[in-house]
Amino acid sequence: MAQPDSKKIFFENLSGAGKAIAVLTSGGDAQGMNAAVRAVVRMGLYVGAKVYFIHEGYQGMVDGGENIREATWESVSSMLQVGGTVIGSARCKEFRTHEGRLKAALNLVQRGITNLCVIGGDGSLTGANLFREEWSGLLTELVEQGSIEADAVQKYSALHIVGMVGSIDNDFCGTDMTIGTDSALHRIIEVVDAIMTTAQSHQRTFVLEVMGRHCGYLALVSALACGADWVLIPEMPPEDGWEDKMCQKLSATRSRGTRLNIIIVAEGAIDRHGKPITSSLVKDLVVKCLGFDTRVTILGHVQRGGTPSAFDRILASRMGVEAVLALLETTANTPACVVSLCGNQSVRLPLMECVQMTQEVQKAMDEKRFEEAVKLRGRSFENNLKTYKLLAHRKPESELPISNFNVAVLNVGAPAAGMNAAVRSAVRVGISEGHKMFAVNDGFEGFCKGQIKEIKWADVGGWTGQGGSLLGTKRTLPAKHVDKIADQMRKHNINALLVIGGFEALESLLQLYDARATYEEFCIPMGMLPATISNNVPGTDLSIGADTALNAIVEVRQLTCDRIKQSASGTKRRVFIIETMGGYCGYLASVGGLAAGADAAYIYEEPFDIRDLQANVEHLTEKMKTSIQRGLVLRNENSNENYTTDFIYQLYTEEGKGVFDCRKNVLGHMQQGGAPSPFDRNFGTKISAKAMQWISKKLVETFRQGRVFANTEDSCCLLGMRRRALVFQPVVQLKDETDFVHRIPKEQWWLKLRPLMKILAKYKTSYDVSDSGQLEHVMRNRPKELDASVAM
Repeated sequence: MAQPDSKKIFFENLSGAGKAIAVLTSGGDAQGMNAAVRAVVRMGLYVGAKVYFIHEGYQGMVDGGENIREATWESVSSMLQVGGTVIGSARCKEFRTHEGRLKAALNLVQRGITNLCVIGGDGSLTGANLFREEWSGLLTELVEQGSIEADAVQKYSALHIVGMVGSIDNDFCGTDMTIGTDSALHRIIEVVDAIMTTAQSHQRTFVLEVMGRHCGYLALVSALACGADWVLIPEMPPEDGWEDKMCQKLSATRSRGTRLNIIIVAEGAIDRHGKPITSSLVKDLVVKCLGFDTRVTILGHVQRGGTPSAFDRILASRMGVEAVLALLETTANTPACVVSLCGNQSVRLPLMECVQMTQEVQKAMDEKRFEEAVKLRGRSFENNLKTYKLLAHRKPESELPISNFNVAVLNVGAPAAGMNAAVRSAVRVGISEGHKMFAVNDGFEGFCKGQIKEIKWADVGGWTGQGGSLLGTKRTLPAKHVDKIADQMRKHNINALLVIGGFEALESLLQLYDARATYEEFCIPMGMLPATISNNVPGTDLSIGADTALNAIVEVRQLTCDRIKQSASGTKRRVFIIETMGGYCGYLASVGGLAAGADAAYIYEEPFDIRDLQANVEHLTEKMKTSIQRGLVLRNENSNENYTTDFIYQLYTEEGKGVFDCRKNVLGHMQQGGAPSPFDRNFGTKISAKAMQWISKKLVETFRQGRVFANTEDSCCLLGMRRRALVFQPVVQLKDETDFVHRIPKEQWWLKLRPLMKILAKYKTSYDVSDSGQLEHVMRNRPKELDASVAM
C-alpha cells in the first residue's frame, strides 16, 4: 500500500553540481559518526557534488596535503557498523589561532571547498562558526599575501557550515539525542545487566561510575533503564544530608528481600557546595554506614567503544542526509545551522543559539542555579529526572494520597521487549497516585478466568531489564468473553484499565468501547500503550519493543559478516537474505535495512514483481564486481505470498553464480526475545508514567456520586508519538486510519525513509524532501502538549 501522494519536492530538483562538500569529525569520538560520514558522502555524490574527507579533524584542515582527500562511493563501504571515526579526530590548538585558520582557508580554497559538514561537540561547532564569520577576511588576507588569485574572493565568497552533534554525553542543547548517546547507553546497560547477576549471587552493592563530566544524561537514563537505587548527577546535586537518606534507602530495599543495590554516579557529580562526589567516596560511605559488601566499577572509555546501535545508525544516516540538504539550500545570508532531533523529526536550528544555551547550562551550574540548569537542559532531561524520582523513591504510606480507585494493568498480543518496564512504571506511578494496582495474567484470557491479583511496589523490582512479558500475554480478544470480563471487573471493583500491547490491544479497546452500551463496567477510563516489535499500530510513530527488534537485525548482520571475515572463505563475496517479522508491516525490514546498510528490502506496502527482483540482482552483481564483499537483502515475512524467502534466495543464488554466493536466515522469534534495549526500557517507562497520570486525571474527572462513569470517546485512548508530539487519541477516531485486514495503518511515516535506504545503496530514485527540516529557533520552554522528548 503506497503512501498517498502529497505536495512533493523531489531531490532531483536540487542539484549539487559544481559544489564541493567537505566532512570532518572533531572532538571526542562517538559511535555513529561513521554512519553520518557515510550518509554525507553518498548523498553528496548522489546529487552531483564533489565530496572530500578531512582526516584528523581541524588539524587535518590546517595541515592540508593528504589529509584532505576526495571521497568515492566505495571509500565509505563497510563504515556503517564501525565505532569511533575512521577519518580520525584530533584536538587542534593551531586552529584556535588566526594563523591556523588562515592555513585552513587556503587549503579549502585550493580545492574549491565552500561547504563544510562538521560532526562534533559544541567546541568543534563554535570553532566552525568563527571560521565562517572570518571567511571573507581570511580570503582577502590570502589575496594580499599572493596565495590565491583576486577572483577567488568573489568565486568562493561565502563558507557554508552545517553541524551534526556527535557526543556520547548528550550535552548539547537543542536536540533530544546526539549521535553516540544511545550506543553509550547500550554499553552501560550491558555492564549493569552483567553486574546484576554477580551482585545478586553475593548480596553486593555496586557503585557504577559513568561518563558525564558536565552532563548527567548517561547516568540519569541508565539509572532509569536499570532501576538503580540511587543516582548522582552534576545538574541536580543532592540536598545536604543525602548520605543518610541514601543509606536509609539501601537498607530499606535490603530489608524487603532485595539482594543487590545499584548506585550510578556521573563522573562530574557534586554536592550542593560544589564538592565532588566520587564513586570511591560513595563506596566508603556505604561500607562505613551499612557494612554492605560494596564494589566500584568505572566504565571509562568502554562507553565510547563497540559498534553503534540501530538507533544511532538511523539517527546519523537521517542527519547526514539532512545536512546535505541544508548545504544545498543555504544562501549567503543563511546562518550556520545544526541538524537536530525533536521527537521523531529532523529540525534545523541556528548553531550559535544552541551553543549559547549549552553554555548557559554550565553557567547556571557554576552559579548553583540547579533548578534552572535542569530546565535549560530541555524537557527530555527534565522529564527523565521527574520520572526517576517518581519511580525510585517510594513515599511513606502516610504521605500517599488516598484515591480509593482500583486500576488494572495487562499485556495483550505478542510479547515485546520493554513491556515489563512499562508495567513496573504503571504500578509504581499508580501507587504513588494513591491507587490500588491490580495485575492481570495472560491478557484477556486470564481476565475472564479471574487471574487478577493486587500488585505491590516491591513486586515489580528488577522488572525493567527483563525481556518478554512477566505478566504473560495472549492474543485472545475480549469480545467472546465480555460478560465474564465484566463480572471480574465488578468483582474486583476495577475503576480503570491500562492495556499494553500491539494491534490486538487496539482491537480489544475498540471492543470494550463498543461494549459500554451493554455493560456499565466498561464505562471507565481505558488507556493503551503501543507495544509491538512490528510497529504496526495506528496513531503512533514508534512502539515499545521495535527498537530492540531493530538491534536484533543489526546484530545478526554484524555477527554473520564478522564470522565470514574470520573464516577460510572470508575472501568470497556473499549476499545474506534475511527474513524479518512484522506481519504485513514492513517497518522492521525497511528501517532495519537502513540501520544495517541493506541493498534491498522487500515489503508488502511497496509491491514488487519479478522485474524488480531481477533489477536488484543485476544492481548487486555490478556492485559486487567492483567493490563490496558482502550484500544484505531483507524480506518482510508477508511481503508477497509467491516471492517467498526461499524463492528470493534461490533466485539470487542462481543469478549470482561466479560473482557471489548466498546465505539465508529467518530471524523469527529471536526479534521478540532478549533483554530490552535502553531505548525501549526508557520509552516504556516514561510513556507508561504519562499514561498513568492521564488515568488519574480521568478518574477524578469522571467520579460522580460515589462512582466512576466514563463513556465519552476521550476516556478510551491510545498514547502515541506523532512526529514531535505525544498525543492521547480516542481509539474510535483511529478506525478510519487503520487497514484492519492487513493490520497496519493506512499511512506510515517510515515509508519516506525507503528512498534514503536505496540512495545509500547506490540506486537512482526520487527522494521526497517535503518533510525536510526548516530553520527554527531554539525553544526554551516547549509546551507540554508538544513534548515528545519522553521517547528519548
